[in-house]
Amino acid sequence: MERCDLSGRQQGAIWHRRPGPGARRGVIVNIIHSVKGYHSKTIHFLNVAFDSTGDSLLAGDHQGNIYVFYLNGNRFNLVQRTMQASTALAFNLRRKTEFLVALADYSIKCFDTETKELVSWMRGHDSSVSSISVHGSGRYAITTSTDTAQLWDLDTFQRKRKLNVHQSVGIQKVFFLPLSNTILSCFKDNSVFAWEFDTLHCKYRLPTPVEGSVLLYKVFAVTRDGRIFVAGGKSNHLHLWCLESKQLIRIIQMPAKVRAVRHLEFLPDSFDGGSNQILGVLSQDNIMRFINIETCKLIFETGSDEEGISTAAISPNGRYIAAVMENGSLNLYSVQALTEEGNKPAPPIFKVIEDESKCTSEANKLTMRVTSGRSERPGKSKGGKIETRLMKLQVNAPLENKKNELPGGLNKKRLQALLKGFGEYPAKYRMFVWRSLLQLPENHLAFSSLIDKGIHSAFVNIQNEYPIKSRKLLRVLQRTLSALAHWSDIFAETPYIPLLAFPFVKLFQNNQLVCFEVVATVVVNFCQHWFEYFPNPPVTVLSMMENVLAHHDKELLHHLLKYSVTSQVYAWPLLETLFSEVLTREEWLKVFDNIFSNHPSYLLMIVVAYIICSRVPLLHCNQRADFEYFFHHRNNLDINAVIKEAYHLMETTPLDIHPQQMLNDFIPLTKGQYPVFNKYPKFIADYQTQEVERIRQDEIEYLRERHLAHELEAKAQEQKAEDETWNRKQELLREAEEQRRKMLLEEEKLAEQRKRLAAVKRELRVKELQFLDASRRHFLKHQQDQHQSELKRRDDEIARKVSMREQETAAAAQDVEVQQMQLESQRQLFEQHRIKDQEAITKEMKEEVDACRRKMDLEDHHIQRLMEKDTEGKQKSQRVAEENLAKVQQKHTGTGWRLQALQKLRHSAGDCEKHYEEIAKLLHDNRVKEAELLKAMREAEEKKWEEIIRTKDQLEDEQKAAAATGEHRKQFLEDRMNGALELSEKLQREDDHFERLHDLKAGGTERGVELHQVPRSGNIYLNDFFASESSSHMSLDRKREELACQERELMAEVRQLRQKLISQARARRPPTCFQATKWTP
Repeated sequence: MERCDLSGRQQGAIWHRRPGPGARRGVIVNIIHSVKGYHSKTIHFLNVAFDSTGDSLLAGDHQGNIYVFYLNGNRFNLVQRTMQASTALAFNLRRKTEFLVALADYSIKCFDTETKELVSWMRGHDSSVSSISVHGSGRYAITTSTDTAQLWDLDTFQRKRKLNVHQSVGIQKVFFLPLSNTILSCFKDNSVFAWEFDTLHCKYRLPTPVEGSVLLYKVFAVTRDGRIFVAGGKSNHLHLWCLESKQLIRIIQMPAKVRAVRHLEFLPDSFDGGSNQILGVLSQDNIMRFINIETCKLIFETGSDEEGISTAAISPNGRYIAAVMENGSLNLYSVQALTEEGNKPAPPIFKVIEDESKCTSEANKLTMRVTSGRSERPGKSKGGKIETRLMKLQVNAPLENKKNELPGGLNKKRLQALLKGFGEYPAKYRMFVWRSLLQLPENHLAFSSLIDKGIHSAFVNIQNEYPIKSRKLLRVLQRTLSALAHWSDIFAETPYIPLLAFPFVKLFQNNQLVCFEVVATVVVNFCQHWFEYFPNPPVTVLSMMENVLAHHDKELLHHLLKYSVTSQVYAWPLLETLFSEVLTREEWLKVFDNIFSNHPSYLLMIVVAYIICSRVPLLHCNQRADFEYFFHHRNNLDINAVIKEAYHLMETTPLDIHPQQMLNDFIPLTKGQYPVFNKYPKFIADYQTQEVERIRQDEIEYLRERHLAHELEAKAQEQKAEDETWNRKQELLREAEEQRRKMLLEEEKLAEQRKRLAAVKRELRVKELQFLDASRRHFLKHQQDQHQSELKRRDDEIARKVSMREQETAAAAQDVEVQQMQLESQRQLFEQHRIKDQEAITKEMKEEVDACRRKMDLEDHHIQRLMEKDTEGKQKSQRVAEENLAKVQQKHTGTGWRLQALQKLRHSAGDCEKHYEEIAKLLHDNRVKEAELLKAMREAEEKKWEEIIRTKDQLEDEQKAAAATGEHRKQFLEDRMNGALELSEKLQREDDHFERLHDLKAGGTERGVELHQVPRSGNIYLNDFFASESSSHMSLDRKREELACQERELMAEVRQLRQKLISQARARRPPTCFQATKWTP
């Protein structure tokens, strides 16, 4: 057993020599972490987890060290020191280099294995996180503690949802179901709920188990297809639930040694389609037992009393089991080695599954015990009881039955009968059947050693010859061909090996081990004698097919030979491509169902059958190109007829020419290591290999020489460029030297010219100074003359201005006198106009006052007549009241006009105080007369009321109307009285306003007199006067417009009042037919 001690190293190799499949108890390597020093100790591992490929292992110890073990690369790295113990680990399925670790401080951290940096830190739990489940897409994760489960988004590392439960219930585990968007939550009260991931709505709940089978669920496991759910706890029973039907389908009883189950996990298999059959059960005795849940057979077990297992994890590819031992070390097991050890023949001792049908409880009906013998799955009978089947050892069975027995419990004879009945195997079980028929050994270690050798040099550039669109398919093809080439050198030189392997690579591209072993099995068994004439086609095999064709269809063979079409044209293209060019996928699978189920000679027979079934189109071909095209393209052919014809050829072909006599029986590949394949002319292959190697070396040498030549050429070009540059520089230096000499000669010439120029400059300077002196004296003389002329000019200007000032003064005095005369004439003219206006206003006022007196006399006389006529009747009094009111309104109107006239007079003449006294007297008389009028109206109203009281007994009905009319009249009179009072108050206010206007006018007149006494410019005085005049006219106009509006409103009210009184009077007047009218109650 290989042992690896980390000893504080941060990186290194896991093993020095990879152990073979026969390792002791299946242990590949035992990993420990010891600390050497004064107190030597071993650091215990706590948790392990595999990535999605199963090739990388994550492990954490109780000091917080996180290691990644790369099993294919045989190395380990210390990726993080968290300084606290981890409670759960998980890889990020989306970003392969990231992983999640739950720590003792209830937090979850995400680290990167390559950069060893912290990616994110997630908090939210209040207790220790027991498990981490990552969704298949890698985008979400669920972390579970005893009190809550939280859903995280691994893109943003934010919490999306939180599942809280009551403390009395508690959570056991919450995880994603594989291949679905379902979340399964398991609680401590044995309740199991399924939630829809997108909406988080409850999809269903598993029912409570039947009586007699209740156990407290602690641990859980689900198959890769998400159909079977297994639960266990403190019991030796396991409950198997079908999540599709939501029913408990089986109860498995573990051996009596098992009292409690601590961990459950399914062992994946590449050929079970996700419906895992092998379940790993870790019990309280620290032993992990692997059982078949269908047959209830114990397959193998790991751990012992001395080396107990604390926890374990199984790789998704089903190759490894990582177990944390009780002593703190980490064991890595090989599933292949454990399976081989468990499949060793056991002594013929069988433990019978007891028939529990006598028990009444349903739980006992479902219970099955795990035994060490082989047993089939019990099926329910029609009556609902359990049928128990036992497989007993037949000691005297013939040898033929042993040969027909296949792995997985299949029988070759039965498969052949099934194939003849249906023509093909079920698509769902085809891969499993092929695996059993070919008896693949699944040599993981041997295949890994071939893969580890890398890509063979013969297939490095295979994409140039075979441009496959899918990169994955190309990579798998390249690896498979490289493994074949490393297995045997002949396959690196065989040109048709990619064509032969491609259909199997495309079919098994997700499992490279099975793909390689299928191709190797086909080459060893179905390609016998193919490589004897390498590099030529297999003449022996082609001859056998030609003999069979000659025996069964000589006419077709003669036709082919007639046109020089040999077996290399009509048979070899079908063989080297294994029919992949001429058949569809479904037809090809059906053909190989029959090929794998029969003797290897059946492959040759089916080639001959294909030719015979195509005899009609072949007989019509008469050119070699047509034959070649026919055998390289798909044709309209019934494949079932071809298969049937092949079976007919197998049965009717004579033994002397039958290929079965020349070919060996089927021999599967050996387990552990693949067999040596040397059935080919080694010297030719070696020679060809040597030639290829020589050509490769020549090519390398040629490339090296060409590279050297290119380098020399480049250096020569570089040297040439340098020489050219140096020559150009020398030429430039010569040109520069010649130019320098020319410049020196020019400089000498310039020096002589400078001397002559300096002499000329001196002469010019002397002349210039002389000229400047003469010009300066001339300028001084000119300045003196100009100064004298300026003084003379200024004296003349002063004299002229003095004379002009005197003339202006005299003219101004004359203007002032003229202005004074104009002002005096204007003043006298304004006085005349004012006196005329006053006389006109006085005359007009006298006429208005006389007219008012006459009107008032007439009104008094009219009022007396109305008061005399009030006694004549109700109708007359109302009319009189209306007329009186109308006249009052007219008087108000006249008063308004008089007020307007008085305002005009007051604004136009400010010194007429006697007119204001007369107007005030008239207003006082008017108020007195109005009061008298109101008093008369009240007296008339009282008289009316007295008449109404006297006639109350006679006219009861009329009394109500009269009372209403009187009340209305009273209100009307009161309103009018109030209006009259308001009018008097308004007139009083206007009188006050008139007095203020008078005062203002008087003040304005005084100021005008003062202005006359002040000597000012005539224009300014007239403007001020006209401005005051215009403002007074504007105020009078505005007042006049206001009075006119008030007059119109008052007249409109008087008209309305008249109409209302007339209508009331008409209503109260008795009709002509009064005697014929009476009131009814």
